[in-house]
Amino acid sequence: MLKTRIIPCLQLIDDSLVKTVKFKNPAYIGDPINTVRIFNELEVDELCFLDIRASVEGRQPNLEILRQIADECFMPLSYGGAVKDFETAKEILSIGFEKIVVNTHAAREAGLIPRLSEHFGAQAVVASIDVTRNIWGKYTVFTNDGTEKLNKDVLAWSQELEAAGAGELLITSMDRDGTWNGFDIEITRRISDSVKVPVIANGGAGSIEHIGEVVKKGNASAVCLGSMVVYQQKGMGVLINFPDKEQLNQVL
Repeated sequence: MLKTRIIPCLQLIDDSLVKTVKFKNPAYIGDPINTVRIFNELEVDELCFLDIRASVEGRQPNLEILRQIADECFMPLSYGGAVKDFETAKEILSIGFEKIVVNTHAAREAGLIPRLSEHFGAQAVVASIDVTRNIWGKYTVFTNDGTEKLNKDVLAWSQELEAAGAGELLITSMDRDGTWNGFDIEITRRISDSVKVPVIANGGAGSIEHIGEVVKKGNASAVCLGSMVVYQQKGMGVLINFPDKEQLNQVL
């Protein structure tokens, strides 16, 4: 068991596994079911699946592929993507997912997170925040796969989501997504220090050292990995993998 949760964060478009860079140009990775089987063998502690285009395209979550994933997977699962109401969340949790990730519809439906938290418990609700940073260091929150600006201060929005009942916050740096250049330590630390719930850092992991850095300097409670677990190395081909756990524990 790792000291800190290290979570493969896998991007879906409908039933295909993909990987983006800065939220753009999704590259096909493969079949999510085969990927789950590999992560079972690697004894990963937790998996997160995000259908990154479901809200933008106005689709419902692909419940058939989610059922297949849940049937195959040996570890706890979270899912996000077009979770727009209580009934959708209930159905996803009923097929074997442990957590629901809410981003776009947390902003659109003020009562969604409170209702989910009240019914399923805060531990089942992850609020997702996508942020960019401009050249002057100002952070902006986006929803709907980075296409809609949310006119809220990122720290105020984080606290609002916590108060609404979210049990965790998933913080994704849009600027760092898929770059292998390391996490945005500053925003991770600022959010972590402003809330009491666990903060999951996402976007930019390129090495084991980056993981240790965002935990120790960014005060992240958990870390999501994308490119690192679906590619051999930066600029190389697809290879589903997971960092050596002994090496991870040395930097955490």
